[in-house]
Amino acid sequence: MTLKCIAGIETPDEGRIVLDDRVLFDSEEKINLPPQKRRVGYLFQNYALFPNMTVEENIGAGVKLPKKEKEKYIQDKIKMFFLEGMEKKRPSQLSGGQQQRVALARILASEPDIIMLDEPFSALDSFLKWQLEQEIMGILSKFNGNVLLVSHNRNEVYRFSTDIAVISEGKIETVNKKEDLFKNPKTVAAALMTGCKNISAIKRLSDNSLMAIDWNMTLFLNRKIPDKIKYVGMRAHYFKYSEKREGTNIMSCEVVKVIENPFSYIIMLKNLNRSSNESNSSIRWEVDKDIWEEIIEKGLPINLLFPEECILLLTP
Repeated sequence: MTLKCIAGIETPDEGRIVLDDRVLFDSEEKINLPPQKRRVGYLFQNYALFPNMTVEENIGAGVKLPKKEKEKYIQDKIKMFFLEGMEKKRPSQLSGGQQQRVALARILASEPDIIMLDEPFSALDSFLKWQLEQEIMGILSKFNGNVLLVSHNRNEVYRFSTDIAVISEGKIETVNKKEDLFKNPKTVAAALMTGCKNISAIKRLSDNSLMAIDWNMTLFLNRKIPDKIKYVGMRAHYFKYSEKREGTNIMSCEVVKVIENPFSYIIMLKNLNRSSNESNSSIRWEVDKDIWEEIIEKGLPINLLFPEECILLLTP
């Protein structure tokens, strides 16, 4: 919906949309530029190619140049997107990846100020997705305008982006540099988006300690816990195995389930020190196979250390 409003396909009830100091929409000033005047390139999930046009006709749609210049311009885009030999084919004769490249070529041919990509790789298999991702990264690196990418894939977001906005329940919660966002997501929604699988509600015990309610675990920190903190998080690969059964931020656990990945195990654990009527949440720990096999040889239970510097303090 946000992308459609920027493109002018949908009209917001109120508000203001500004792109590089150009006002595209302003409800108070009664400004609402038509889509063709916004200079916005929008790559739809279904690519929205003209089915009755060839590749070169699709790319040239909307290009206003003299005939010979237009033909050269189209050929340049065909070469840039590795579409040689497909000039006369129609969309139905192309693969999904080829259709996507045609759609991107058409967008660039219109010389937009911004390119907006709506989950551009969601319909592709993993191998084709990786190939196309590398191609598009190369193409977009030569684009002088803005690029806005919508994705639910954290790895995709990290590879493509420098700045990330997290949207939750229709509102932007935070905008941050990608390194800062992944290191300290600050909110539950941001933590989930960046792949944190372990989140617990908390009870603040002091300036430097809290009870992780869902894990029945007291955690001690070397930093002050702000009053606004209501949750705590820990990434699945941040836990450490401890030889000790007791100590600060150590949980003695029973193994609930072991899930095998190609190169690692996901270990689902629960706190041993819980009363029989407590159904506290499982902890998810991701560990390399060789490390897990060494740990198993030492016997159960598993003693899990929560490194203080890795504990995420989160607001709702």
